[in-house]
Amino acid sequence: MRRTKSLSITLPHDMAEMVRAKVSSGEYATESEVIRDGLRFLAARDAALERWLREEVVATYDVMKAGPEGTTESAAETWRQLQAHMDSKSTKATAMK
Repeated sequence: MRRTKSLSITLPHDMAEMVRAKVSSGEYATESEVIRDGLRFLAARDAALERWLREEVVATYDVMKAGPEGTTESAAETWRQLQAHMDSKSTKATAMK
């Protein structure tokens, strides 16, 4: 049984050119490989977000809900932590390119 399915997709001109450029540069052998790699990256990003929500956000929410008033961090500290988290993700994503 065939393990692939042929699809017909429509891309904006700039995205189609990006796909063609990846193949032309020799980085990928076919346009399908470019799309598959992009979808793998998207799946990995979604899984990382889901993991972060389960492991960090839910755990933090549970602590806040169970804890006494006044145990939460300031908005400034929360923003600093969020920015640090996003910076680390951006650095990792850049390194993967």
